[in-house]
Amino acid sequence: MENKKLKIRDLTLRDGQQSLFATRMPQSEIDRLLPLYENAGFYIMEVWGGAVPDSVMRYLDESPWNRLRSVSQVMKGKSLLSALSRGRNLFGYVPYPDYVLRGFYEEAIKNGLNVMRIFDALNDIDNVKESIKMINELGGIPDGAVCYTVDPKVEVAEVVDNRGFFARLFGKKIEAPAAPEKIFTDEYFVEKARQMEALGAKIITLKDMAGLVNPLRAASIISKLKANVKVDVDFHTHCTPGYGLASSLMAIINGVDILDTNIWWFGGGSAAPAIELIYVFAKKLGVEVGADMEAVGKIRKELYNTRKALAAFDLQKDNFPKEFDPLNDVLPAEIDALFDEAIAAAKASDEATLLAKCHAIEAYFGFPKPNELVKNAEVPGGMYSNMVAQLKAGNALDLLDDAMRLIPKVRRDAGLVPLVTPTSQIVGAQAVMLAIDHKNGNADYTTKNNQFISLVKGEYGHTPVAVDPQFRAQITGSAEEVPYDVSKYRQPENPVVEEYGVKLASNNEEELLLALLPNVANTFLRNRRKEEFEAKKAAELAANPEAAAAAEAAEAEANEPITGKTLNAPMGGRIISINVAKGDVVKKGSLLMVYEAMKMENDIEAPCDLTVKRIFVKPDEVVGGNALLIEYV
Repeated sequence: MENKKLKIRDLTLRDGQQSLFATRMPQSEIDRLLPLYENAGFYIMEVWGGAVPDSVMRYLDESPWNRLRSVSQVMKGKSLLSALSRGRNLFGYVPYPDYVLRGFYEEAIKNGLNVMRIFDALNDIDNVKESIKMINELGGIPDGAVCYTVDPKVEVAEVVDNRGFFARLFGKKIEAPAAPEKIFTDEYFVEKARQMEALGAKIITLKDMAGLVNPLRAASIISKLKANVKVDVDFHTHCTPGYGLASSLMAIINGVDILDTNIWWFGGGSAAPAIELIYVFAKKLGVEVGADMEAVGKIRKELYNTRKALAAFDLQKDNFPKEFDPLNDVLPAEIDALFDEAIAAAKASDEATLLAKCHAIEAYFGFPKPNELVKNAEVPGGMYSNMVAQLKAGNALDLLDDAMRLIPKVRRDAGLVPLVTPTSQIVGAQAVMLAIDHKNGNADYTTKNNQFISLVKGEYGHTPVAVDPQFRAQITGSAEEVPYDVSKYRQPENPVVEEYGVKLASNNEEELLLALLPNVANTFLRNRRKEEFEAKKAAELAANPEAAAAAEAAEAEANEPITGKTLNAPMGGRIISINVAKGDVVKKGSLLMVYEAMKMENDIEAPCDLTVKRIFVKPDEVVGGNALLIEYV
């Protein structure tokens, strides 16, 4: 290990804030931190992609392109800038045709992006090969990410299939079911990596999105990747279940080239390990960390205030870690010894001791304890939190344990898909629906979400295990696998916004956002056009007092007291369409409007025969939970 240099990919400005603070860091905080990053010496900074393009428009009403440009302008090429792409799904949730992928990649590289980390939720090589090719052609660096996952746990009740049931029914002897064949072996991940390298990937990442790589498995896979690919190997993990720090140490000992870390206040918990703890381990191992730790210290000081500013989204806002400067603080002898003992345990492949020492280190500094629920359920933390939110919104939180237990069944039924965006959300949402079916006494899959139907149909790609044709027929109506046909993709229109008299998207960047995330971009772009229109209107009203008085009268009419019954939004979301107008008489069960919440479409139906009195929302308007939608009689 002597004289080895460990390259660092800093995740703080993208995956770090996404993992801990729901991607709510505003541009103002990014701008405040960037000058401190210029000379930090990180090999790579992950600053874009993932949930950023969606979230900054959806929640912050900011431009993803401005974010990328702002980082590039300050960094001046001193660190490589990277983004995360979901392959054929890009930064969205459905497969896109090649021209949409190329358009985004070309614009991103033009605006300063260097590295595109490309993964597919199914580890389907067909879904990443075009992206790898395009990034190379456009002068970028393709980083092929293999998604780590595990074979689901099998309960005894689940291995007795229908044949076993009928054997019992007719009194025949039942043979003990064989254990399912292991799919996600070391060789599985190595073969995916070799295929990506052969396609042109210049970096290979073992992407452990749920933090499920335990230390011995990290040692095994990283060492085999190093033996089988010639390009740099990167390790990406999270600390949610309690493996992250120990597995990162194992990766270093086993020769990983690049390690993904966050800076102190954005590290640990559901995020990647903190670089400061990695630095202590590396120093003891004689490994040079590829970052200027004095510059990192300056960023760390400012990040404390940034984290305080994000308190509304911080589940640990009352439990910050202790402050720690690895360059100047002297650790107590017993804590310093924990680092030595962890290294010794790692080299001896003593996983239990290694984990105990790393957990003691994290406990001393005040990082969150391992999440046992996520560890035992073997699901990403974000998937779990989405399921909780979905059940809370439906006043069915009592079904959480049932929904968690049903995840392995849903996952196996759908072809043993890895759990990473978007499949984690799809499987989680379907497990919730299955739990509700059970509660209501309905057959399994009575209720299905559209994305699950598409997944089982084959539109997301080839699953690691083929879906049972009978199950596919049950879910989709046909036993035949039907892949996504990119020729059927229709570029969203760029309409004239009638109330403002201009096109919705005003340039190529905005048209790309509309192609990627039409619903979210529609709202974002309407806000931009509205701002421009209102600025123009304000100037006109200032010059015309009579027009100003008429506008005030119209606003007063909209604010009349409510005298009828009302329909309110069950949860916060965005209005997609309104199917009725003022004065319409509709029957019970008629579709009144469709809104998007938690990235799923939901219907609002008439609770009785009614007449629409007033509608309080417009298409593309973002509403909060319990927001007033319709007044009726």
